[in-house]
Amino acid sequence: MASQDPARRRTLHTWSSAALPWTLQRAETEQHPLLDLASNDYLGLSRHPAVIDAATEALHRDGVGAGASRLVTGSRPCHARFEADLADWLGRSCVLLFPSGFQANLAAVCVLADRHTTVLADRLIHHSLLVGVRASGARLQRFQHNDLTDLERRLQAMAGQPGSVVVLSESLFSMEGTSPDVAALAALCQRFGADLLMDEAHALGVLGPEGRGLCFGIEPVRLISGTFGKAFGSGGAFLASDADLGDALLQTSGAFRYTTALAPPLVAGAQTALDLIRSYPHWSQQLQQRASHWRDALEGQGWIRPAGVGPVLPLLLGSDAAALAAQAVLEEHGLLSVAIRPPTVPEGTARLRLVLRRDLPDETVGQLLKALPCP
Repeated sequence: MASQDPARRRTLHTWSSAALPWTLQRAETEQHPLLDLASNDYLGLSRHPAVIDAATEALHRDGVGAGASRLVTGSRPCHARFEADLADWLGRSCVLLFPSGFQANLAAVCVLADRHTTVLADRLIHHSLLVGVRASGARLQRFQHNDLTDLERRLQAMAGQPGSVVVLSESLFSMEGTSPDVAALAALCQRFGADLLMDEAHALGVLGPEGRGLCFGIEPVRLISGTFGKAFGSGGAFLASDADLGDALLQTSGAFRYTTALAPPLVAGAQTALDLIRSYPHWSQQLQQRASHWRDALEGQGWIRPAGVGPVLPLLLGSDAAALAAQAVLEEHGLLSVAIRPPTVPEGTARLRLVLRRDLPDETVGQLLKALPCP
C-alpha cells in the first residue's frame, strides 16, 4: 500500500485500552472509537480469553523468546506438539514452523525451485513468493489471475523442455477476495508434472471443510504455506508437505535452520486457536454466511458484487483519490476500512478492502451501508 499522510497514519494505529475488542481509536485529540473493518483477525481469536491465557502461561513458563534456532536450543515440546497436531488437522505428513509467513514462503519456493526451474506464478501472488523466486534463481512467468486456460497454454509450451516447473498460487487472494478452482489447478499441474505450491494464509480457519483450507484432501498440492497471524489470531507460519519434502526443508532450508524459533507464547496461542477451531468447526461456515449476506446487501445498494465467498470484500473505486475519500467518510461514521492503492493493487483499481470478522456486531452492515457514498 502506498504511504499515507503521517496524520492519517496516526489515526489508524493509536490503540485505546478502554476500546472494545473490535475497535480502534482515532488520534489522541478525537476519542471516538472506530469499528475495525480492516484487520485479518477473521475469527476474533487474537482476543479470545483462552488464547490469551495460553500465551500468558507459556510466557511465564518458557520466556518471551525461544533464544536460539530449532536445531540448537530453540525447540520446545510445544513446537513438536503443535507441528504434529497441525499436520493431523491438515492431513499432511509433516509440518515445520517458521517465525513469519515471509520466511515460510521464501523457504517454500527455494526448496522446490533452482536456476534450472521455471516458475509459473499467478499474476497477483504475494510479494514474499516473488522474493522467493528471485532468491532461488528460477526463471519466472506470470499467468493471468486464476486463469487456468492461460496456465495450461504455458504448461503445454514447456512440455518436453529441460528443467523442472513449479506453479505458485493462493487459495484466497487477500486484496481480491477471489479463489482459484484448487482441484482443477492441482489436476492440471499433475498432468504436466509441475509441482504446486499453494499459499493458504488467508483461507485457513475460514474456507474449506471445517476451515481446513481449500487444499484439504487434494493430494497433488505438493506444498502448503500458511500463517497464524490471521484466523489463528497469533503469529508465525508453517509449511505442510509429505515426509520427504519436509526432510529436505529441515536439511537445506536456511530460512528454517538459521533463524530463532517461533516464540513459545505465539506457539501456545496458535495451538489453542487450533483447538478452538477444531472444537467449533461451524465458525467458518457462519463467517461465510455473514460474507454472503454482506455481498447481497452491497449488491442491493448498487455496488458491484464483491468477488469470492470469503471474508474479504473489496469495493473497487478506481482512483486513489476516490478510495481515500471513501475511507475518510467511513471514519466520520465510526468505521475503519483502509484505502488500498498502487503498488499493492494495479493502477486504476484502488479500493476499500472490507474484512469481516466473526465478532462484528450484527448491525455493522447497516451502519456501513448508511455511511458508504453512492456507487
